[in-house]
Amino acid sequence: MPPVHTGAPSPSSRWAVPPIPCASTPSFPQSDAPELRAPELRAPELRAPGRPGYRRMSLALFAAGLATFALLYSTQALLPAISDGFGVTAGQASWTVSTATGALALFVLPLSALSERFGRTRMMTWSMAVAVGVGLLVPFAPNLEWLVVLRAVQGAAIAGIPASAMAYLAEEVKPKALVGAIGLFVAGNSIGGMSGRLVTGWAAQVWGWRAGLGAVALMSLVCAVAFLVLLPRARFFRPASLNPRAVGRTVVGHLRDPLLLRLYGIGALFMTVFGAVYTVIGYRLVDEPFSLGQGVIGSIFLIYLVGTVSSAAAGKLVARTGRRGALYLAVTTTALGLLLSLAESLAAVLIGLVLITAGFFAGHAVASAAVSRTAKTGRAQASALYQSAYYLGSSAGGTLGALAYHGAGWAATVGIALLAVLGVVSITLYGSHAARAERRMPASAMAAR
Repeated sequence: MPPVHTGAPSPSSRWAVPPIPCASTPSFPQSDAPELRAPELRAPELRAPGRPGYRRMSLALFAAGLATFALLYSTQALLPAISDGFGVTAGQASWTVSTATGALALFVLPLSALSERFGRTRMMTWSMAVAVGVGLLVPFAPNLEWLVVLRAVQGAAIAGIPASAMAYLAEEVKPKALVGAIGLFVAGNSIGGMSGRLVTGWAAQVWGWRAGLGAVALMSLVCAVAFLVLLPRARFFRPASLNPRAVGRTVVGHLRDPLLLRLYGIGALFMTVFGAVYTVIGYRLVDEPFSLGQGVIGSIFLIYLVGTVSSAAAGKLVARTGRRGALYLAVTTTALGLLLSLAESLAAVLIGLVLITAGFFAGHAVASAAVSRTAKTGRAQASALYQSAYYLGSSAGGTLGALAYHGAGWAATVGIALLAVLGVVSITLYGSHAARAERRMPASAMAAR
């Protein structure tokens, strides 16, 4: 996830690499004062492949991404077992996922602002420590209420890692190497989210759901230790004073932009679909006629790998069909997958999940990239608002989908997801209409705007 800028002015922009702007300009801290070697002044260089510290830095952030996203979704594959363990409904158990993602959405902006003042590495270290520490307590939650509270604290702590990692990389890495470094961090996110579900699922099948949560917490602890050992200290960070008014003005400006609002809505609705489907799918597969075990259900999340392919292909899709054409194709694929998942055949359900996943990741990639291109200033804040909408959509989808399933079964969950798909279509159609109207607008009126 992209970093969030506090809005404080930067003395230089030469290190900024759109669309992931540098949150603070690289500068030489006092402890790293350059040595005077006649006849020139020598200073630390930005990191790049083959240079000291680059591999350690990349591996450290990969470990951080793996640990935090394994923790974030650790209960999702275990919801049926948690329901049985506490004697609660699917809707009640879904709060163990929704509160974590909701807290992450709410804390991304403030924690990224604090990282401007107190440092990227310090924020990531404390966030990791709290998230893993709470993760070690989660298996001992005596009831659902305590489990939900602990998960909310965990989600809030996790928000400090993506909020700071991108800014750290932008400050420490050469522009030409930045995409590769960020790609490895994002790979850690996706692999962590997938592996967390796999680990919890198989451990729960053998030893129970509490052991599953304990296993993912221990895995994350190993990753956290690797992060602390490997991460090089920041050499170019300089603390900036917090400027809440500047942040507020930038955020309000983005929220008044009609196109950005549409993109935030699209991101939230796509994630509503995804959150509903993957929060509830475990209940569907553990019931008749499938009756699958927890380990097999956890393995279903390997389908996430399809999303890696579809999100990577989104750029080519936009080049051929345009942004709105790509969105129409994404929602059509998602809707077909939802309808196919209604079948009583396991093969049909799995193919449906493949289509839903492919459509979701393609749509998410198109919308998130469009946010960075649309925002002319404050791109970091614009992207952070998108991430907030995205995870709030995840929370809403998980809760609404589970409540619908508890009330009327899988068909009701699919109905909720199809309503969200219809919302994406409506927003995209409105955007097409607005674009045509703008093209017909006289040049003088455009200038006045």
